[in-house]
Amino acid sequence: MKEFIEQAKKILQIEAKAVSALVDRIDERFVDAIEIIYSCTGKIVVTGMGKSGLIGKKIAATFASTGTPAFFLNPAEGSHGDIGMVTKGDVVLMISNSGETAEIVTIIPTLKRMDMKIIAMTGNPNSLLARSADVSLDVSVEEEACSMGLAPTASTTAALAMGDALAITLLNKRGFTAEDFALIHPGGSLGRKLILTVSDIMHTGTDIPVVSTDTFMKDAIIEISSKRLGITAVVDSGKKLKGVLTDGDLRRGLEKWGEGLFSLKAEEVMTLNSKTVNTKILAAKALAIMEKHSITCLVVSDGGEKVDGVIHLHDLLKAGIV
Repeated sequence: MKEFIEQAKKILQIEAKAVSALVDRIDERFVDAIEIIYSCTGKIVVTGMGKSGLIGKKIAATFASTGTPAFFLNPAEGSHGDIGMVTKGDVVLMISNSGETAEIVTIIPTLKRMDMKIIAMTGNPNSLLARSADVSLDVSVEEEACSMGLAPTASTTAALAMGDALAITLLNKRGFTAEDFALIHPGGSLGRKLILTVSDIMHTGTDIPVVSTDTFMKDAIIEISSKRLGITAVVDSGKKLKGVLTDGDLRRGLEKWGEGLFSLKAEEVMTLNSKTVNTKILAAKALAIMEKHSITCLVVSDGGEKVDGVIHLHDLLKAGIV
């Protein structure tokens, strides 16, 4: 067991050293690569073979999710027609530790004829790839973490880290915000919290529980029960919001008036100055209001008078806001 622990520590130390060594190589070439990508009017085409290809897929995905449109091109498929996906205005990021990978080398002349800007990420600064590129980033490593020195380990980690450095530097240069991130991550929790508004979730139309101020409490209770939200808005003859009736109001009413509650009118029992939200605020903000005031439901009203909808804590739960 001790042997395994020592081996694992050594592997991590080798990979950490490989990444740390990149720090001193961040120079004007890195800046040139950033400027080329930033000024790109098309997409970033990331390509690599084998393990470098897998790293390339991740780098392309990171670019795309942080504001730099990108996709991955398998270089072997590229030499058999898929290079047609590359169009004017694109920039090609080519990844090869040796810089001499046959599938990569094969498509370089075609890319050159297409007048494509090429950024190389290679462990061999003297390779054909490095010499052919407009900018070459050195991701060489002193040794692989593999005990045989064969399996790409430290070299792929270094390439991945350099890809992250490019993507996040570009993110900052573009002024890419959390809201921008959310827009292209609608399926994620962060995306839902930063995109969904009250109007996307609230109950509307006939689903809104509402009674008039002169409605008898026995009928108001039926409205609350039938709409199953634990609340009803109370409006006057002009449909203006005057207050709300909640399950809590009913419990307190029974304690105060007993059976006499049922002969009272809604305006005599309702809660005045109830909390409301407008349709445009984020659903996450509505949740914060509910938590602050220990309530489970809010009337939605853009102008503070007309009832536009009702939103319940359960709606927020179903939408993944919580």
